[in-house]
Amino acid sequence: MESPLLRVADYQHVVFFTGAGVSAESGVPTYRGRGGIWKHYDYERYASQPAFERNPEEVWRFHNVRRERVAKCLPNAAHRCIAACEAHAEHVSVITQNIDGLHQRAGSNVVHELHGSLWRSRCDDCGYTATEFDAPLRDVRCPHCPAYKRPDIVWFGDALDPAVFEIATQALIRCDLLVSIGTSALVYPAAELPMLARRHGARLVEINPEPTPMSPQFDTCLRTTASAGLDRLLGAFDPS
Repeated sequence: MESPLLRVADYQHVVFFTGAGVSAESGVPTYRGRGGIWKHYDYERYASQPAFERNPEEVWRFHNVRRERVAKCLPNAAHRCIAACEAHAEHVSVITQNIDGLHQRAGSNVVHELHGSLWRSRCDDCGYTATEFDAPLRDVRCPHCPAYKRPDIVWFGDALDPAVFEIATQALIRCDLLVSIGTSALVYPAAELPMLARRHGARLVEINPEPTPMSPQFDTCLRTTASAGLDRLLGAFDPS
């Protein structure tokens, strides 16, 4: 077996920055790239606040199908490797654009979800929030007021949660190693966040089967899947 390219233990603060590609091996469809979900569905009909205001039942039908599909998916070797790194090394965190919750199911505890969670809902009328793992979610009305709950997801046209963005920003400023896995580098402002780590002196590694607009900014680029890339990078998922 070839030697790993680096050891997580050699770094003080490590951030795994993940996109849809890290969950592709679990069967979760990506959003862009080959087979991306938005090649088949119109986000303006299913994933925007105006769509929800026009027809919340239709939006919930779409998201309930997604909940059912994702509920059947299991964390893959890449998710487990990242969780193992957190368990065996200090100051390891995940910043993810994913909403599937697979990092947490794999055992990661420090996960900053930039785009929200498929498993959370909220009521914008009264402030009610809930984490519910039912798939499908049958009760889509708020239990405290007449309004519909909405998925607690950053839809097209939504702003990122300022509190989550601030925590993620601080993690990137501190980190000395950033490993970007399975991101398209097309969704802003998330796409430019790795550059914050670069400006503060971090080493940047990209794992993605295809080049991205940000690839030239990375110190190391591995053109392969998430699990194969982490295997090569860390050596059979050995965090030490």
